[in-house]
Amino acid sequence: MQEPRESGPLVRRAAGILLHPTSLPAENGLGDLGSTAWRFAEFLAAAGMRIWQVLPLGPTLGDLSPYQNLSVHAGNPRLISLQRLREWGWLDTLPAPSGSEEAWRRNCLEAAWRGFQARADSAQWEALEAFRESHPWLGDFALFCAIRETQGLRAWTAWPALLRDRDPEALAQFAATHRDRVQRIEFEQYCFFRQWHELRAHVHGLGIRLFGDMPIFAAHDCAEVWANRRYFKLDACGRPRVVAGVPPDYFSRTGQRWGNPLYDWDALEAEGFQWWVERMRTQLELYDLVRIDHFRGFVAAWEIPAGERTAVHGTWVPGPGERLFRRLVQEFGPLPVVAEDLGTITDDVVALREALGFPGMKVLQFAFGGDAHNPYLPHNHEPGAVVYTGTHDNDTTLGWYRSLQPQVRDHLEAYAPSGEPMPWRLVRMALASVARLAVIPMQDVLALGSEARMNTPGRRGGNWRWQFSWEQVEEGLAERLRELNRLYGRVD
Repeated sequence: MQEPRESGPLVRRAAGILLHPTSLPAENGLGDLGSTAWRFAEFLAAAGMRIWQVLPLGPTLGDLSPYQNLSVHAGNPRLISLQRLREWGWLDTLPAPSGSEEAWRRNCLEAAWRGFQARADSAQWEALEAFRESHPWLGDFALFCAIRETQGLRAWTAWPALLRDRDPEALAQFAATHRDRVQRIEFEQYCFFRQWHELRAHVHGLGIRLFGDMPIFAAHDCAEVWANRRYFKLDACGRPRVVAGVPPDYFSRTGQRWGNPLYDWDALEAEGFQWWVERMRTQLELYDLVRIDHFRGFVAAWEIPAGERTAVHGTWVPGPGERLFRRLVQEFGPLPVVAEDLGTITDDVVALREALGFPGMKVLQFAFGGDAHNPYLPHNHEPGAVVYTGTHDNDTTLGWYRSLQPQVRDHLEAYAPSGEPMPWRLVRMALASVARLAVIPMQDVLALGSEARMNTPGRRGGNWRWQFSWEQVEEGLAERLRELNRLYGRVD
């Protein structure tokens, strides 16, 4: 449907590193968009990397998963650099850390809002107002979060009925009563987007592009689901009638029940897919390249009755396919999109991806233990693909290697004989691939084991908290990576 892009991240050979901002070093809590993010971008440039891939940047729920957000548009306030707020003159001193990291950061952001109110000049107020006007999703999001705060962070289906159902008078009264709270949430989003755009400008100045990640589904406890119930398969009280997941397979005899509400694609299409147009507009504001997670869901999604505890008793329900993407291309032109096409992918999913001209993914940890026709083996890669050693859901390559079954290890050793320690053999294999873009998780660049794993699917708690330290970056690492990138034609 769309021709290959004449310019952009996937036209020439390039390499990148996958690192979510929360994994950056930090003195207090998780990483943010401050000076360490700028320093990491400079490390990427020194290493000959042209891509920085991140996970979704939205505000997370209690488990910190970036794939379950309170909004499909908003940024995560946890990523706001408090030091930058001090430099802007809105935060005098950082309160001493006390209680949870989240509560401490909340106190700091509230103090910054009071500082802005007291000291911002007319130009700064105008900039905040311009941000409000140029981001039409912000009003619903700020109202949603403000109500949620006053309701003890309960899901919106547990709110008083008038607020749950968006009664105009009840919403107007709440907005008037909690005006400062609503404005503070809008201010936080202004700070996030300003800091992200400043970082993006710095990254671009180094010749690097930002590669983002967009989950196909929205979380149920999400501002845009609350504000647009007609686009989702919900009951009269806003509860999902059916939820998303994947059926039983080799990895799970009960499948995976994700719990996200499923789209009413007919309702979305009747309004010109405008909800998706605005969602993609936000992604293109944030990123130069966008990975769409669970791309196969646009062909058909596994629909599970909400009352089922597992994913066993579901059915495949058709998605919008090419019709949605025709609308997006009409709005934005050729889309800088990568399709996450991992797992059991049917011919119709491949046909859609190829018709759209979107690159797919090749993961080297999935390449071994079968035969020569495995599509993840490097000799089967295509130029229009993105190759990874592993993803955020995999073990680190070193951890994976240490736990290999004998037959898988034997295949790997025959395919890539020893001569370089792991994970560098897989790193080299990725960089040598004909795939135009190779992305290496930072854990593999640092040769870390399973202790550095970002996420273990199906495990409750303990995920999404990994951070590296600058002490782990050995002297000469950037030069080593740059030489490999030069050797395999990924940097000039």
